[in-house]
Parts: sequence; C-alpha cells; structure tokens
Amino acid sequence: MTGAGPGRAAIRIGLSGWRYPHWRGGAYYPVGLVQRRELEYVADAFDTLELNGPFYSLQRPSSYARWRDRTPDGFEFAVKGSRFITHLKKLAGVDDALAAFFASGVLDLGDKLGPVLWQLPPQLGFRPERIAAFFDRLPRTLRAATALAERGVPRILDRFAEEPSLTVADPAAPVRHAVEVRHDSFARPEFYDLCRQFGVALVVADTAGRYPWVDQVTADLVYVRLHGDQEMYRSGYSDQGIGWWADRVRGWAATPGVRQVSVYFDNDGDAHAPHDALRLAARLADVR
Repeated sequence: MTGAGPGRAAIRIGLSGWRYPHWRGGAYYPVGLVQRRELEYVADAFDTLELNGPFYSLQRPSSYARWRDRTPDGFEFAVKGSRFITHLKKLAGVDDALAAFFASGVLDLGDKLGPVLWQLPPQLGFRPERIAAFFDRLPRTLRAATALAERGVPRILDRFAEEPSLTVADPAAPVRHAVEVRHDSFARPEFYDLCRQFGVALVVADTAGRYPWVDQVTADLVYVRLHGDQEMYRSGYSDQGIGWWADRVRGWAATPGVRQVSVYFDNDGDAHAPHDALRLAARLADVR
C-alpha cells in the first residue's frame, strides 16, 4: 500500500486469514515452508490481513503481540469482532463483552490495529434502536478503547493469567469499525443513515447472491469482502471479475471523503484467495 495522494484514498488488499492447510504443499505456500513462517510469507506479499480467530474466541495478548512483531512496519490487521457479541447476544446487553474483547489483547497490535469488523448473523434483522445503541457503544479512539478495556482486565487476567499492555502510543488515534449484514431488512436508507451518523463502514460483500447486496459509502473507510461470485468461499474470480472489482476500487479511492479502501479475499477454498488478491493488486499497481 502507498499513502493516499491528493484526491485519492490509500488502497489495501489482503486475505481473510492465512492458516489454511490446503494452501500448503505448493497450492500457495511453497513446498517445505514451515507453518510458523506462513504469516511472514503472506505479510511479504500483502499489506493487510483479517484476524478471524477473535470471532470464535478471545485470543491471548501474547498472540496479538506475536502477530504484530512478525509483520513489517505499515502492516495492518483487521480484527473480526466476537460472535458472542454479534451472534449470541445479538448486539444487546454487550457492555461487559465489549470490554472483555478489547481487554483480550486487541490493543497490543499497536499501530497495526486496523478496522474492527462486526459480521452480523443472517437471522438478525434491522432493529434501529438496537443498532444505534450498539454503534454508540463502540470506542472511536484508542483512548476510549483503552478505557473500555480496563473494565475487562480482571476477567481477562483470571482467564489468561497474563496482563495485557494497555498502553498506546497515540491515544487520539482513531479506531474504525465496519459492519457486514446478512439480512435483507438492512438494505434500506434508514440503516445507511445510521452507519453514516456513527461513521461505521458498511461492508460491500460479494456472497454469490446468498446475502443482500449493499453498496453504500458510509464512512471514510470502504471495506470490501470478496467471498466468491459463483460459490461462496470457494469459487475463483475470472479476469473479467477481477477487472470489474479493480474499476470499483479505483472509483471508491477517488470518492471525496474516502481515505482508505480495504479489500479482503475470503474465497479460500482451493487457494483462490491469495492468487486472486495478487491479481487484483497487479491491476491496481498504478494507484497503490
């Protein structure tokens, strides 16, 4: 990624995770590459990754610190928010869960902390009051995230017996949030307006038609997830498809008010994701 130039946003292209056994043995990772070096291999080719582990369970502070230290300067991790918050609690009564999530080590990524992704379940429909209350609770700066995390420290210490370092270099630095919706009721102007009001990026997700298509710029971040256009999580993109997305990224990057466009390939089946991401990056080499 290069920094945003005059009238153009920065562009990051990466992957939704990297620890896939079927990428080994030459499918993407070279034969003989040891597993502990896979992150470094990916980080040498891309400038951003989604961390999917935090969606399933709270991670250890030491894990976040290790991911931070094994990636180069300028790298960025998007962190997928806890499914306990999105799928089990359905965004309601989540104050303690949010505190625990940010106390679990997320802030140990330091300046490599990118957007926090909140993927909503397909059973959760649009309820304006609930969505607005959740958006309002999300910390918008590292200072606010640190204060929130400090409320969750006792629980995390009990579980992990190690203390997360809640010191950040620039407390005023922003914490950005993105939301991916999977229920048709969210495809309405009222929801888009709520995203704009709270500065939450509405994810543009290609889901092979399984979930609703929403394509709205609602923040200074455009967040794109490419799950596959023919079969979700599996199909690769044709040259025509890659070209179409390259044109869209160029358009978003030139949109007034947009500062960053982040694209993540999640069609990890048959190792399409890394190869498709490299093809998109090549198409955009002149603007990155």
